[in-house]
Amino acid sequence: MSNEAKRNLPDFIEGYGPVKPYRGPFATAPSGRRSGGKIALDVPHSEKLLRSIDQAIEAVGLQDGMTISFHHHFRSGDHVPGLVLAAIARKGIRNLTLAPSSLHENSDILIPLLEQGVVTAIQTSGGRGEVGRYITHGRLAKPTIFRSHGGRPRALASGELVVDVAFLGAPTCDIYGNINGVHGKSACGSLGYAMVDAAHADKVVAITDNLVQQPIFPISIPQDQVDFIVEVDSIGDPAKIATKVLRFTTDPRELLIAQRAAAVMEHSGLFQDGFSFQLGGGGASMAVARYIKEKMLAHKISGGFGLGGIGGVFAQMMEEGLFRMAFDAQSFDLAAVESLKKNPNHLEISASQYANPHTKGPLVNRLDMVFLGATEVDVDFNVNGLTDSNGMVMGASGGQSDTAAGAKLTVVCAPLLRGRLPIVRERVHTVVTPGETVDVIVTDYGVAVNPRRQDILARLKDSPLEVMAIEDLQRKALELTGVPDSVPVSDKIVGVVEYRDGTVIDVIRRPE
Repeated sequence: MSNEAKRNLPDFIEGYGPVKPYRGPFATAPSGRRSGGKIALDVPHSEKLLRSIDQAIEAVGLQDGMTISFHHHFRSGDHVPGLVLAAIARKGIRNLTLAPSSLHENSDILIPLLEQGVVTAIQTSGGRGEVGRYITHGRLAKPTIFRSHGGRPRALASGELVVDVAFLGAPTCDIYGNINGVHGKSACGSLGYAMVDAAHADKVVAITDNLVQQPIFPISIPQDQVDFIVEVDSIGDPAKIATKVLRFTTDPRELLIAQRAAAVMEHSGLFQDGFSFQLGGGGASMAVARYIKEKMLAHKISGGFGLGGIGGVFAQMMEEGLFRMAFDAQSFDLAAVESLKKNPNHLEISASQYANPHTKGPLVNRLDMVFLGATEVDVDFNVNGLTDSNGMVMGASGGQSDTAAGAKLTVVCAPLLRGRLPIVRERVHTVVTPGETVDVIVTDYGVAVNPRRQDILARLKDSPLEVMAIEDLQRKALELTGVPDSVPVSDKIVGVVEYRDGTVIDVIRRPE
């Protein structure tokens, strides 16, 4: 069958189940009731603090075939998954499903555990490095399920994803289990992704390197959601939170794209007092903030709020009075961590508040504009941020489809070429974000507007920007590179890409 993104899908995928095809950004309505973790009993004066991770694994009753989760707020500086999975391997537990909120460059430590059968399935937002290659080559027993940052809390709340044990890195934890991310030597800022795991997992283990007396303030995750506590020497290195996709670029080409993206905003009709925006990962999209700041100062415009992953540049703009609020599901650097700690207008939110489509008010629905990165785009404005042009898993779904669906204006920033590969293509290898939710593509060679947005097209034609049809951008790319060879793939499905509502927007097949 074919879905609304024109992707051919099977009715049933072995290791995944029946396929619900993507029908449109808001075409599939939810049903049923919210799901939660098992009901617990805590007797008076019981002791939550355990001696070791090994003891915690025994206390929660972890067994073969269960599902465990981690949060990714430390990104490449995370020590917790390595500590926990090494202990699990020593106990001989096998056939686990790993369901972290995402996987980063340091997840290569998983490879020996995958080969030993400790972990045999993964549900995540993204995969990188050796784990990405392991997934792509079809070496897991089941296809990996990729969900967006809003789709994951939706799956937890609906019961589609059931986590038996959540292991939470806790920068500060008191002796009764209250947790925050802004104090302690390993402060990582917002715990927005950990919040939903704590709320829905059957068992929750807090692993901390800053155990303090009760109570703490602020409290991000409350004691009534935490079963056990383990103290270790170090849970992570906050200095490694900012990975290369969150870097501040000095690449002239990326800065040119960022400058043009800010100009799109300036001439969109949405650049008004009180406007809101979000920046996605990627050098060009992250760099947009510096040009937005210049335009806000030049036009004497002040903003309403910033959303999602919050970095130091936005925190500084808030300090300077350019924005009123920040809603932070994930702190992108140490400056943002410090801002969350000190600035009362910098608010921590859960991933569900951020982007869960099946709630009564995800904040993405209040966005005016979002700037996103991409590994590929196509002439139907579909966006890929998960695989490269050779079909290798090397990125993440992230909040891309969530913000694109919610924002009034979605701008995707990408170079026309990467090396000898065209980035504007006839068809992206993997659809993560459907073209009907994408409004503008900004490249170093020109700007293309989705024909669905005639209002934006009319405004940009009166601007200094070079606006062209996306087919012209593609032709320009092919003139420079030639027509790339197609990537032959086998019938074996190694990844299932869910849209934020739980329908399937695409599958990833193993390259031949």
